[in-house]
Amino acid sequence: MSEERTLIEHDNIVRLKHGSKTITLIGTAHISKESAELVRQVIEDEQPDTVCVELCNSRLQSLKDQEAWKNMDIIKVIREKKTFVLFLNFLLTSIQRRMARNMDVKPGLEMITALEMAEKQSAQAEVIDREVRTTLTRVWRLMGFWTRMKIFSQILASLFEEEEEISAEQIEALKQKGALELLLDEMGQILPGVKKHLIDERDLYMVEKIRQAPGEKLVAVVGAGHVPGMLAHWEDTTISLEDLDQVPPPSLFSQVMQWLIPALVVVLLVAGFFIGGKQGTTWEKGLKGLAGWTVVTGGLAGLGALLARAHPLTILASVLSAPITTLHPLIGVGYVAGLVEAWLRKPRVKDFEALHEDIQSMKGWWRNQVTRILLVVLLSSLGASLGTFIGYGWLIENLFKG
Repeated sequence: MSEERTLIEHDNIVRLKHGSKTITLIGTAHISKESAELVRQVIEDEQPDTVCVELCNSRLQSLKDQEAWKNMDIIKVIREKKTFVLFLNFLLTSIQRRMARNMDVKPGLEMITALEMAEKQSAQAEVIDREVRTTLTRVWRLMGFWTRMKIFSQILASLFEEEEEISAEQIEALKQKGALELLLDEMGQILPGVKKHLIDERDLYMVEKIRQAPGEKLVAVVGAGHVPGMLAHWEDTTISLEDLDQVPPPSLFSQVMQWLIPALVVVLLVAGFFIGGKQGTTWEKGLKGLAGWTVVTGGLAGLGALLARAHPLTILASVLSAPITTLHPLIGVGYVAGLVEAWLRKPRVKDFEALHEDIQSMKGWWRNQVTRILLVVLLSSLGASLGTFIGYGWLIENLFKG
């Protein structure tokens, strides 16, 4: 296999060869009328057999069907424990739409243009990016507990930045990188290796998808930030799409810890009933430990639900379930709180219709019932997680003091 690179007509266009295939790679700005026009001109001039776009199937469906979110089953999302991934998807969309609004440009305009031109030219359209849920899940699995807490805090803080002016530098960054890369940049401040690793994975993924695409003459439209990495790996013959599509299982350490911590808590709770207090009452420490554990885990979980403006019965469910769910790794308080909230305040049609607009503002996140359910799940879970660690320290102190 040989590679040939020649800049043609524009600095953001690169000509590549793969066997008998000729590929014209266009590096675009994700929010730019100029990039959309460049894509239109190149496809019109090249008359390709196939047009490849930096989209995954779910993002393609979102572009094609703006009403698709109306059919989302929020209860199914909670039951399948995909709440955080959906939350990040909404956050990505929010970032891109807020910045696009400042430039009066439709998000993903160059991708839409590429798809429209492919249809006009009777060329085959191919999506070449990895599913965004796979990418975000891989990011999540590579994080430890405290890193996840930091990410949670950064994400929640971003919801309160509604009134902050979006700078020209932020807009330029989004134009060059896109919303997903900007989010990974934020994560990269905490885990630089993870960010670099996952962006590289997507570069590899798109290289192989382009090389496997049908046709002899191809045009590929990707974000400009991906072009250097894709060129660097164009000759790599070891790329495996199957490997890149796999979601890594939880590490052995995390699997052990998710059972070990609850087990230790149970041991500390039970031990309190066999160690006498100052007055020699056998059950004194046990009852005190149990009460403290209940108050701190239930109280913080309930506080999280309260901050999400949950229904009073949802708050009560969070308070009552947290002391128990924190002792069971497979059932979280967010799971319980989310299902109760969804049952009590089932999202209406107008909530789904307003999603695109509401996720662009802090008030919208709390006003829209779909996103508020997500906030209930996340904030009650965060409260219960903090309560677990505080309660663990409390149990140790209670057991061994006096």
